[in-house]
Amino acid sequence: METQKILVLDFGGQYNQLIARRVRDHRVYAEILPYTTSLGKIRKAKYAGIIFTGGPNSVFDPESPHYAKEILDLGVPVLGICYGCQLIAWMAGGKVKTAPVSEYGKVEFTAGESPLFRNIPKSSVVWMSHTDYVAKAPAGYEVIGTTADCPCAAMQNTQKNIYAVQFHPEVTHSQYGDQILYNFLYEICHCRGDWVMDNFIDTTVEKLRRQIGDKRVVLGLSGGVDSSVAAALLSRAVGKQLTCVFVDQGLMRKDEGDYVEKTFTSMFDMNFVRVNCAEEFVSRLKGVKDPERKRKIIGREFYRVFWEEIRNQPELGYFAQGTIYPDCIESGKGDAAVIKTHHNRVKKPKDIKFLGIIEPLSELFKDEVRRVGERLGLPGEIVWRQPFPGPGLGVRILGEVTAEKIKILQDADAVLRDEMAKNGYEKQMSQFFCVLPGVKTVGVMGDHRTYEYLVAVRAVTTDDFMTADWAKIPYDILAKVSNRITNECPHVNRVVYDITSKPPGTVEWE
Repeated sequence: METQKILVLDFGGQYNQLIARRVRDHRVYAEILPYTTSLGKIRKAKYAGIIFTGGPNSVFDPESPHYAKEILDLGVPVLGICYGCQLIAWMAGGKVKTAPVSEYGKVEFTAGESPLFRNIPKSSVVWMSHTDYVAKAPAGYEVIGTTADCPCAAMQNTQKNIYAVQFHPEVTHSQYGDQILYNFLYEICHCRGDWVMDNFIDTTVEKLRRQIGDKRVVLGLSGGVDSSVAAALLSRAVGKQLTCVFVDQGLMRKDEGDYVEKTFTSMFDMNFVRVNCAEEFVSRLKGVKDPERKRKIIGREFYRVFWEEIRNQPELGYFAQGTIYPDCIESGKGDAAVIKTHHNRVKKPKDIKFLGIIEPLSELFKDEVRRVGERLGLPGEIVWRQPFPGPGLGVRILGEVTAEKIKILQDADAVLRDEMAKNGYEKQMSQFFCVLPGVKTVGVMGDHRTYEYLVAVRAVTTDDFMTADWAKIPYDILAKVSNRITNECPHVNRVVYDITSKPPGTVEWE
């Protein structure tokens, strides 16, 4: 039986991926397509339901994203969210106007009778973000929700199975948003809930075996979550036919290269090739201070080393990548759909010929990739590895990168990670790390005046990394981190804690 699918039709909303992830959390497969997708393609796909995303535009602006009104006559249940709600009203002949009062943030919502609001109290808090609103529901639609400033905060046409809400049920700020999505999927679309990770592993392994046959596969292994899970899947499928190339450029966390090698050589049946080239990278970065130049040099050198090693392989076969679903999504913003450029999508040299590209994780979001990794037996240190910049510590060392600075930062970062783990804060934060700003300060150690490096500690909490708050680590833990870094890491005499949120700052410093 074919897996049921929900279409998330993207009209430029910032939460498009979040909607799809929330749907998948309910064990229903969701895929995102831009609003430029043809009606014929949508009709042919036989979706169980369609969700219109929000977006920053006004429906009465001719330049805004629109869609053929025939989509409302496909006989497929539809849920419109925010701009999607206004678009349904517009297409069905209702009235959309600029709201007398814009609603932003948490708002009190009153729900009426509807299968969409089953098991939800009459009054709850929802998350609003709109300047336009539905001034008059279309003929055949009834208002099923209001707020103090929005007379049509939700509407439905039960005959056509079309529903719309002005608020965002996909964000955690909407109290019962998760239940609303559940109701749409199971009460209205009658989904089976057949999107299960164990099924994904079994079907993917079988598919890989059929595709690869007796040929070889080459994978660039970074030690990050995506490439590691891809390697584990491929290893289960074809064993020694897989060769993983691990380029250790010396800009990883302390002892991380050794850990990656030990993990994959001891746990999995594969050929593991480690290329140690730390000295080459430091040499290339000598005298370079501009962060963009550093990024380009590190990226260019990495792929030069990687492809040289690939050329040394006796037989190439297929090329595998750790591409995940967000890397493949076409954006619904603007008139031209643009595919994101991402480090997991590698452009290969023209002289290297493969039988094809294999991307076993291209249907999954990051949280789903982690669940697959756990089921495949990967260690928690890899499965729950925090985001790490592609250029590694090269962009956590401000200014010129030297071997001495790399060691200082690796040692300080190792202390921070050790204390966070000991005190149970490792999984409470989205990301934490040390930065070496390249600043020296006066200090006193023993009876001697010192002039050594300052280390900055950065830690944030976030749901989506679009915004982030600085983590409120207890003072006693910060004191222990500072004390250990200044005592155990040579050439450091001062530690500071970054208390900047995003915005106005970013998570990384460079």
